[in-house]
Amino acid sequence: MHMPRSTDRLDRYRAKRDFTVTAEPSGTEAPQPAGNRFVVQRHRASHLHYDLRLEGGGVLISWAVPKGPTLDPAVKRMAVHVEDHPLGYFDFEGAIPKGEYGGGDVIVWDWGTWTAAHGEDPVQAVEDGELHFDVEGEKLAGRFALVRRGAGEQWLLLHKHDEFAIPGWDPEDHPRSVKSGRTNDEVREAPTASWSHRTSWPAVTADELQALDDIRVSDAWQIGEHTLKNSPT
Repeated sequence: MHMPRSTDRLDRYRAKRDFTVTAEPSGTEAPQPAGNRFVVQRHRASHLHYDLRLEGGGVLISWAVPKGPTLDPAVKRMAVHVEDHPLGYFDFEGAIPKGEYGGGDVIVWDWGTWTAAHGEDPVQAVEDGELHFDVEGEKLAGRFALVRRGAGEQWLLLHKHDEFAIPGWDPEDHPRSVKSGRTNDEVREAPTASWSHRTSWPAVTADELQALDDIRVSDAWQIGEHTLKNSPT
């Protein structure tokens, strides 16, 4: 099977977003070696859902799971296969502006590593419509299966009966980000407190260096709303 370049696989992703408005990664970073990370993001857009993303083929292969993944093997979750996302989306947490595609708040609900259960090529397995995989996350663990229903983009996500299965396990009982410890409400209220791929640090200026040097000879200086005293040596 011919594998399209990861940039080609992100065409649908980029076409839906205006990167002059949203802080989501554009996927223009240099290709990275093959990895096996997974992430689940709790995303409150027009409707609450969880985004399951598996690293494979140089992108994050993605499904929207309306009720979220569960460790309960008796529960089957609907999952909708959506466009591939760039690897930079792995730790994206913040607010997507209203009016943009997927507008709402996003937290990194879980993350870790995953492996295909039978050693198959994950991209080919998704193409074939069935993927069995093991995850090692901070909330999720054990073997899952994704199975396509018919010829469309609707799939089923389920957890197998194994030592990690927990009857009645509800993702909504575990609402905090594994990255920041914050809830979706907290991210919505202060989205810039989250990491953004656009964050940059300006170079230190000569005046700032002089101010640091002056600290050694001053008995007090101001940092924000606090005055700190310097004890002479």
